Amino acid sequence: MLGWIITFFLIALIAGVLGFGGIAGAAAGIAKILFFIFLVVFLISLVASALRGRKPPL
Repeated sequence: MLGWIITFFLIALIAGVLGFGGIAGAAAGIAKILFFIFLVVFLISLVASALRGRKPPL
């Protein structure tokens, strides 16, 4: 999922440099949504592993 975030971020940067405002905005929005989903899943994973008594995967 982190790979998708980086991909959409790069698409947004390239589209912004080339002047495609709509595409850049859409790609940045998708990257932002995927980032927050990734963050929530990561936090849930940390809490679940802590409740099981395992070390966090950091």
